[in-house]
Order: sequence, then C-alpha cells, then structure tokens
Amino acid sequence: MIDTHCHLQDKQFDADREAVVARARGAGVSAMLTVGEDLDDSARAIRIAEQYGLAVAAGIHPHEAKNAPGDLAAGLRAISSAPGVVAIGETGLDYYYDHSPRDAQARVLRAQLEVAREVRLPVIFHQRDAFDEFIAILRDEWAPQMRGVVHCFTGTPEQALTCVKEFGLLLGIGGVVTFANAHALRDAVRAVGLPSIVLETDCPYLAPVPMRGKRNEPAFIAHTAAKVSELVDVPLEDVIAQTDDNARRLFSL
Repeated sequence: MIDTHCHLQDKQFDADREAVVARARGAGVSAMLTVGEDLDDSARAIRIAEQYGLAVAAGIHPHEAKNAPGDLAAGLRAISSAPGVVAIGETGLDYYYDHSPRDAQARVLRAQLEVAREVRLPVIFHQRDAFDEFIAILRDEWAPQMRGVVHCFTGTPEQALTCVKEFGLLLGIGGVVTFANAHALRDAVRAVGLPSIVLETDCPYLAPVPMRGKRNEPAFIAHTAAKVSELVDVPLEDVIAQTDDNARRLFSL
C-alpha cells in the first residue's frame, strides 16, 4: 500500500516518528508521501523524508496563503528541486475555514500551478467548499500534460467525474470513506472506479473507522483499503495493486 498524503513532519510525531514509520512498513505500507503546508514546513518535510526514506510534496496550503512570500514562485522552484520532492502541494482553496482571504488563496494557487507547469511535477490539491471556484481556476490554468490528485476528496459523484473526465485528475481517498455519513463519497468512489483513485491517510488527521478519535498514522491506511474493496466489490489485493500502480505513475515513484 502507498500512503499518498501524510504529514509525518508534523510535531505530533516528534516523540515516536521512527516507531510510526516502522508500524507502517510492518502493516505493508511500501511508500509514504509527506506533504508540506508552507515553504518552511516543506523544508522540514524534506529533512524528515531524507531521514526515513519518504517522498515529499512541497507547497503552500490555502490556510497559509496569507503568509506566502512575495517571491513564492522563486522559493517554490528552488525547493522543488530538492532530493525526494515528487509533487507540488498541497495547494488549493478552502472556503470552509477561510483562514486566508479568498483572493490570496486564488493568487497562491495560480502561482503554484505556474511552477508545477514549469518544473513538470504533479499537483496535490486541497479543495473544501470551493468547488466551482476551484474548477474555474483549473479551466484557466490547467494544461493537457499536467497531472494531479484532489486529496481527501469528499465530494459528489458529479464533482468526482468532473475532476476525472475534464482534467484527468485522480482522487485521494482517505479515512472519511469509512465514516457512517459519507454516502456521497462512497457513491463517488463507485462512479469513478479504481483506475481513478489513490489511497491516503492525511495523518495525523481523519483516522478511519475503527480508529476514529485516535491520532491517525500511515499504518491505518489498511482500513481504508478494506472499505474501498467492499465498496467496489474487488478483492483487497487487487485494490492495493491498482491504487499503488496509480500512485507510482502519478508521482513517478
């Protein structure tokens, strides 16, 4: 199994990061992609990744857009060439929390898409309660050769099909798919099928059932894989093989 979105550089793992990575590998997690939330956090992720043999995404989360440097593009270009960096992100729009002004979120998203086009890396997107605006920006900025994933996808089947069919994006499916009220997400997974999804944890957040309420970690991705297997009525080993292949192709792992 490949965890395509985690935050192992998060301070919640400082006390036991080595044990967390060991548990993941013991549970069959063959690769983990730890994702930066601003340039400083991305640099920390790169250091952690080098120590533990992880892949990295470097970018600025929409929550942090208000603090993005004026020379964001230059800083991101520089950090994107660091060892282990396989993607730009996470970047996007979050109108649920609105921790950054919406115009700043849009500006920083566009800037990161420009860098991604230039350095030819896939993009990891964060989108919450901003689907129409997110799609409008993609229609302006997306190029046919670009690749990406909408991480922690929780939308409807119609939204899922727009992402997949119009832009060729993959959907990152995490612990939310196991939640009792996630009916639309489960329908979305069925609508797009295994060729269009990758698995993730978003740890330390969003632990799947039966681990809800605990700090999430990459080993728990096994519960998400099992739920997806149930949803699409495909043997677990085939779910893992397909989603791993999708992840390897997307991130050139």
